[in-house]
Amino acid sequence: MSPTAAPARRPIRRLDASTVERIAAGEVVERPASVVKELVENAIDAGARTVSVRIEEGGLSRIEVADDGGGIPAGELPLAVERHATSKLDPAGPVDRIDSLGFRGEALAAIGSVSRLRLVSRTPDRDEAFGLTVEGGTAGSVVPVGRAVGTTVEVRDLFFNTPARRKFLRSAAAEQVEVVATVERMYLARPDVTYRVRGAERELAVYPGTTELRDAAARVLGPSLLRESFFLAGEIPGGRVEGLLGRPATAASSSRGLHFSVDGRAVTSRPLAQAVRLAFGDYIPKSRYPVGVLRLELARDRVDVNVHPTKREVRFLHERDLADRIRILVRETLLGTPTGAEAPQVRGSPRTPERAARIRASSPAELPGTTSRPRSGGRQQSLLAGAPATVRRPVAARGPHPRLELIGCIAALYWVAETEDGLVLVDQHAASERVVYEALRRDGTLSRQTLVAPLLLHLSGVQRAALEAHADAVRAAGFDVEEFGPDTHRLRSVPAYRGRRARAEALAELLSELATGGRPALPDGLEERTAASIACHAAIRAGDVVEREEFARVLDALHHLPEASYSCPHGRPIEVRVPKSRIDRWFLRSGA
Repeated sequence: MSPTAAPARRPIRRLDASTVERIAAGEVVERPASVVKELVENAIDAGARTVSVRIEEGGLSRIEVADDGGGIPAGELPLAVERHATSKLDPAGPVDRIDSLGFRGEALAAIGSVSRLRLVSRTPDRDEAFGLTVEGGTAGSVVPVGRAVGTTVEVRDLFFNTPARRKFLRSAAAEQVEVVATVERMYLARPDVTYRVRGAERELAVYPGTTELRDAAARVLGPSLLRESFFLAGEIPGGRVEGLLGRPATAASSSRGLHFSVDGRAVTSRPLAQAVRLAFGDYIPKSRYPVGVLRLELARDRVDVNVHPTKREVRFLHERDLADRIRILVRETLLGTPTGAEAPQVRGSPRTPERAARIRASSPAELPGTTSRPRSGGRQQSLLAGAPATVRRPVAARGPHPRLELIGCIAALYWVAETEDGLVLVDQHAASERVVYEALRRDGTLSRQTLVAPLLLHLSGVQRAALEAHADAVRAAGFDVEEFGPDTHRLRSVPAYRGRRARAEALAELLSELATGGRPALPDGLEERTAASIACHAAIRAGDVVEREEFARVLDALHHLPEASYSCPHGRPIEVRVPKSRIDRWFLRSGA
C-alpha cells in the first residue's frame, strides 16, 4: 500500500482587514444577547439611570439600546466604532485594574463589522445630537440628528455578512428569552438602574431601579423567595460579600437560578457556584440547585476581568481560599438564621468560635424552612407482602411486561408488585411521566381542568418571555393563562390526565425549563424536550398519595404503549425487577 502523499504546502499569508474584523467580532458577538450585554454595559458606564432595550425577531433583525447617560461628543463618534479605541482605559494601561464594566474598546467595532449599525448620541453641553452609520465594518460620516441627552445604538441584520454564523443561532423565540435573561442578570448586578425590554409589539419586562437587594431578587426570582430565604453578609479575602439565598425548599432543577456579580458586573464562576452547592450539603438532592444572588466587592488587584472578551467569566486571586470562605459563610448562615420572611439580615459580624461550634454540632436533620415530602396515609406507608389477596390489585400481562399484583407503596414513591418470578419496584413518577409523555406526543395535547377560582401568579421576565415564545405548547399542555396586570398572570386551568390534575405551581416550573430549551429527553429535539417538560409537571409526582386503582390504570396504560418503555423521558428507570432466586440468595436459601 503506497503511503499517502503529503499535501502541497500553502504559504503563510496575512488576512485582509475585513476578514480579521469578522473573526475578532466572533470573540465578542456570539448572539443577540451578547450584543445587548455589551451595549447595556456601555450605557451603565456612561452613567445611565434608565436603559431601554427593544428587539425584533429575538434580536436577529433589530436590536435597539437607548439610554439617558452622558453621551458621546460628536468628534469622538468615529473613534467609538474603531477597534481598541476607548474612554475607559489610559492609552498605556494598566489593563489589570479596571473601574468600568467594559474597557476593551472592541464592542461597537465588533458589532458594526457583522451588522448594519447606527449610533446616535448627544452630550449635555450640546443642543443637538449627532450620529453615524456602520455597515459591515465601514463607517459613514457624522451628521446632525434629533435626540435627547444620551445614546441610542441600533443594530440591524445581525450576521448579515457571515451567514454561516447566523444559521447556527437558535430560533427567534429562544433568542428573545436569552435577551431577557441577560438583562435580568445585569439587573441583579446593578439594580440601581431601571431596565425595560420590549419586543416588536409589546413590553416583555420592566425592572425598576432600587437600592434594596431583596426588591431586585423578588422581581427576578419571585416574591415567594423572600418567604423562604436568608440574607448573608461577611468578609472574604480581599473584600466583602452580601446576598440573599433561598432555603432548600426553593432549590431549582437547573443552576440558572444562582446569580453572581463582582463589583457590579454579572459573572459566572464554577468554583463559587460549587462552593454554594457544597454549603447546602445533603439538604438538597444532587439533581437540584440553590437559588439566589451573591454580590462580591473585591479589591481591583484580586480579580481579573480580562479572561474572556465577553467579560462574563472572571478569575480570582487565591480562588480556592475565596471559595472556601464563601462555602463556610453560606453554611453557617444557613444553619444559624431563623426561618421566615422577616429573618434578620446578617451584616457580616464575625461569629464567635463558640457559636460556630454549636452550629456545626447541631447539624439538624431538617433545616428551618425546608418542606418534608408528604407521606401517604394508611396502608400505603407499608410494604403489604403478607396482606390478603383482596387488598391487592392485579395488572394484566402484555408483551414483555409480566402479570403484576400490586402490593403497596413505599414512601409515596415506589410501588411494590409481585410477579410469578419475584418482585418489581416501580417509580410512580417515572411511570406516570412516560405515559403522559407518550399521550402528548401521540395526541398533541392534554385535557385540562378548569379551576373553580382562577389563581394569580407572579412570573419573572424570563418566564414571561418563555410564555410568549411557547404559547402554543403551554396551551397544548393544558394551561390556560392570561395577563392580569403588569407583573401578574391569571391561571384558569391546569393539565389533567386520567383524573389527576397538575399543581398550579407547575406552570412557573415549566416556563423556567422551556426558557432553557426544555428538559433533556431521549430523542434530543426541541419538540421532544418540550413534551418531556410538560409530562414531568402533569404526571403523578413523588410524594403524591395514589390509590391502587389509580396506579393500576397507569401501569395498564404503560403496558399498552406500542414499544416497551423501561425509562422516563429523561432516562431514569421506571422499574427494577428482583427475581425470587436473588431474594433466596439474600436469605442464604440458594438451594431452595
